[in-house]
Amino acid sequence: MSTLLAQVQSDQIAIPELQRPFVWDSIKVRDLMDSLYRGFPVGYLITWQSVGANLKGGLSASHQQILIDGQQRVTALRAAVAGLPVVMKNYSQKRITIAFNPLTEEFATVTPVIRRDPQWISDISEVFQSAGSFKFISNYMQANPDVDQDFAAEKIDKLSEIKNAQIGVIALSDDLDVETVSEIFIRINSKGVPLSSADFAMSKIATYGDRGRNLRKLIDYFCHLAIAPHAYGDIAENDKDFAESGHLQKIAWLKDVSEDLYDPTYSDIVRVAGLVGFTRGKASSIVSELSGRDPETRRVDVERIPGAYDKLEFALDSITSKYHFENFIMTIKSAGFISSKLVNSQNALNFAYALYLRMRLDPTLSEGERKKITRRWFVMSMLTGRHSGSFESTWEQDMKRITQLGAAEHLRQIEESELGEDFWNVSLARSLDTIRTSSPYFLTFLAAQIHSGSRGFLSKHITVSTMQEHSGDIHHVVPKNYLVKAGFSDRNEYNQVANFAITETSVNISIGDAAPEVYLARVRQQIETGTLKLGEIVDQQDYEKNLAENALPLMLESVTAETYPDFLHERRRLMAKFIRDYYTKL
Repeated sequence: MSTLLAQVQSDQIAIPELQRPFVWDSIKVRDLMDSLYRGFPVGYLITWQSVGANLKGGLSASHQQILIDGQQRVTALRAAVAGLPVVMKNYSQKRITIAFNPLTEEFATVTPVIRRDPQWISDISEVFQSAGSFKFISNYMQANPDVDQDFAAEKIDKLSEIKNAQIGVIALSDDLDVETVSEIFIRINSKGVPLSSADFAMSKIATYGDRGRNLRKLIDYFCHLAIAPHAYGDIAENDKDFAESGHLQKIAWLKDVSEDLYDPTYSDIVRVAGLVGFTRGKASSIVSELSGRDPETRRVDVERIPGAYDKLEFALDSITSKYHFENFIMTIKSAGFISSKLVNSQNALNFAYALYLRMRLDPTLSEGERKKITRRWFVMSMLTGRHSGSFESTWEQDMKRITQLGAAEHLRQIEESELGEDFWNVSLARSLDTIRTSSPYFLTFLAAQIHSGSRGFLSKHITVSTMQEHSGDIHHVVPKNYLVKAGFSDRNEYNQVANFAITETSVNISIGDAAPEVYLARVRQQIETGTLKLGEIVDQQDYEKNLAENALPLMLESVTAETYPDFLHERRRLMAKFIRDYYTKL
């Protein structure tokens, strides 16, 4: 282990110094030291010689191994053995101090009680940093004259021998291609947590000196602030280097934002940056670009690396721009997707954002055209599941076609092939035969209602949009208990999305378990007398308009348990038509 730490200290094994919060707690650090003390295996470290990477101080990594798996273990060792601080969740630096009791052979996170107890070595790093174990043992014996000195000396010597513990290092050959290394990286597990290709890309980004580390931090901090704006002060206070780099100012606007429609993870940002900067959809392809590999010749040329980082930085600046981000969010919301609850595909958002940013590079497109294409593309991808499954290859193909044909033309071709008459008249209605309220088809229907300003079922003034943002119920149009009593005991029958409508809570309560003919008769009476009994609608035309706004057939008044299947069939047809009309208006 001492050799390993010496290699890390001399940059022979290079940690990219990610400056991400240390994810292990002190208990895991304690357990690691206990395992080393008892001779238990602690897993292998994985390194790779990454051609052309720059390290801290401007050094080249051409003859150095970059640590691609094992950073948490190495960081834990540096904290416990070398006494070095780690970066915590608020980006402050903190010591993790591990104590050891030679009499019980117990490791523990240091506490005030332990510090006062002379039987405990309150900081094991002092053992490893002392000039010799004999002097340390003598000091310990003076503080504990009543202990079995031979036993205590034996255990302290055993503790000091941890520095000679064997920790395996698997050094990946430098002639392995990026895709192979990426696959190895992804398959590695640490404590049962699978690593991703985005983790690999983030590690690679951070190897390019101060510039790479700051770009990695830009990604991390952007994602963190998007969900925790209050952390801005911690970052500014505890990461002075990043604050002085100028990058923090680019994302300072997030400290005042509470929007949560699109809260990208670092994996999302890496992929969007790959599409914007390199038209590449796979994270391993981004690593390849940053390693200087020519995608055409598949040869590494280190002279390509600075340009690749220029493209990456340009992409990240575009992604984290307040103007770009807010305009994209407004565009998605203008399509009716006003809440993250309505979006079941983060990949659809990722590609739509990348598409919007790529179109901003086309001076022939107006901002209005960009937004129209972005809206239609996003909804198209929701309806077709275009960004599910093997989405990375689809992303690259789409971006290449967009580059060749233009976004509008490529979208038109997709619409012709995938959104034809069969889709609108047959497939979409069939897809609405589901009980999943998270179904993209049902969510798109709700977005269509929001886009058109539809009111809730039997509401005179309250819109679906308002209820999505505040309070509203998903109501069984033909009540559940009514159907169950009539023999529809299977939830796959009464919980069909075609039997759902957004209503005010008060309307939902007033309807209760009554059959449609019963509760709608009350609405009829209300229209005739003007006396409010259920909701506030008092006009026949307004009533029929409300049914249309909810894609409900006029036959609803006569729906019984016997005609319920017919109702579902007709409602699905009307919902599909409603979605089609909405899409054509985007």
